[in-house]
Amino acid sequence: MGLFMVVSMIQFIIELPDLVSIKEKRRIVSSLKDRLQKKYKLTVAEVDLQDSLSFSQIGAAVISNSRVYGESVLQKALQFSEETIPGRIQNVEIFSQTY
Repeated sequence: MGLFMVVSMIQFIIELPDLVSIKEKRRIVSSLKDRLQKKYKLTVAEVDLQDSLSFSQIGAAVISNSRVYGESVLQKALQFSEETIPGRIQNVEIFSQTY
């Protein structure tokens, strides 16, 4: 059969240079994760740098039947993240895998 699924993924690092506590960082990261999940229906996690005060690595994914659709959703989520967080986003990777 011609049925398949496409998993589109994004990873990026958030730099939050002006924070003074891990608690403040976790509040910002948690808020971003919740908003991305609700607005774009993504699965989102802080995948690395949890103990860093100034950095957080975020990973997110969406499943669809189209690489173009999945990656466009992730591009919109990235733009939303850049506009929302009080920091800078770097090392962005977006890719899709077909199963």
